[in-house]
Amino acid sequence: MKMKKKKKKKLSILLSAIMLISLILSGCSGQNSSGSAADSNGKVTLKFWSFWGSETRRPVIEKMIDDYNKSQDKVVVKHTFVPWGDIWTKNLAAVAAGNPADVVVTDINDVSHRAKNNQSTDLSKYFDDNMKDRFYPHLWDTVLYDGKPYAAPFNTDTRLLYYNKKAFKEAGLDPNKPPQTWKELEEYAKKLDVKKGSSYERIGFYPLWGGYGAPSWMRNADEGKNFFDGDKLSINTPAKAEALTWLADWKKRYGKKTIEKWDAEFANGQTNPFVAEKVAMYTDTGTFYTQIRDSGKELDFGVAPIPAYKEGARNWSDGGGFVLEVPKGSKHPKEAAEFIKYLTDVKAQKYWAVKNYDNVANKEAAESVAEGMKGQEKMVYSESLKNLKDTQLAPIPINYPDFMSRINPQIDAVMLGKSDAKAALKKAEADVKKIKRK
Repeated sequence: MKMKKKKKKKLSILLSAIMLISLILSGCSGQNSSGSAADSNGKVTLKFWSFWGSETRRPVIEKMIDDYNKSQDKVVVKHTFVPWGDIWTKNLAAVAAGNPADVVVTDINDVSHRAKNNQSTDLSKYFDDNMKDRFYPHLWDTVLYDGKPYAAPFNTDTRLLYYNKKAFKEAGLDPNKPPQTWKELEEYAKKLDVKKGSSYERIGFYPLWGGYGAPSWMRNADEGKNFFDGDKLSINTPAKAEALTWLADWKKRYGKKTIEKWDAEFANGQTNPFVAEKVAMYTDTGTFYTQIRDSGKELDFGVAPIPAYKEGARNWSDGGGFVLEVPKGSKHPKEAAEFIKYLTDVKAQKYWAVKNYDNVANKEAAESVAEGMKGQEKMVYSESLKNLKDTQLAPIPINYPDFMSRINPQIDAVMLGKSDAKAALKKAEADVKKIKRK
């Protein structure tokens, strides 16, 4: 008798648990008669994840979302801020669990990896043939996998040379003629150096300070070629070896102790050597202008393309950016694609560009924003737009996803004086070959 009661009790608990789970699931799905998740007003709810949580950017993206929600009566977009360091892993974990966001902001350079791994949605059925015409061609090309778009570009950047005009005048240089080649860059830097005894009070230029690292200088020297030409490795080339030797020579000229001392002084990021007028020339993105502007200093400066490797060569620069993707498993890919179209159309892109002083992916929006600017703001933004024609992205090759972890140690060895450039790049290329995926 006791056994029967226990069995009945267990059965009752089990049935209650099943009913509770069913209620929770039905409540979470909020499905209407068409099978779409809906809120209490019958609208489809889209989950949008971004890492834009700063006091500057979060209000901007949320205003854009609010405008979209008010512009139509079928969809309501709900924004979730996911920190920069977490959004990439959380997105992939959510895809694997079958419960992803409907739209996510992610990096442009590894779009093809997520497409190949079936972690994002082919958007070709939702985008018409004119969609690509919105964007700068090098950005659109980067979101294609097997000829189909798996994302839409949202914003981008490019590296420029900032130079202090006051320092140019003091050194007897024409403030309206920045260096055009690497040779001129060296000559200008020597004239701009200010040394007192054995210490530098001002450094004319050091190529590894700012936003243009060793791989960027190596590509600049090698006609803009990345470390891969299609699936063929292009690491151990004469031009890249010469560039790496050139970088090491800069460190030798200033001295290891000087570079380490200055690195330590500005390591916390609270002050910038160019804004502090301790460095006369500096490489960074167009948005670096906002740091100069917000410093409160009346800095007389100019901007120019990254100097070319030699006379007659192009002023190759590096760029990156972010895209809007529909993760694989989204319950509402069609509605998600419509939201992406809204965020990448002229009106929304202009709003983002103006409020954040950011280079947007929509070409018409970017150019119209520049027309409405003036002074230094316009100078930097316009130069950024012109620079995009010589800006290279660095998509991560499908078969070599972790290739930079094999190249960076060899670059470091050269910069530390432990290896020469040719031997280092030969080893780097051999190490990269070992990790090729089939």
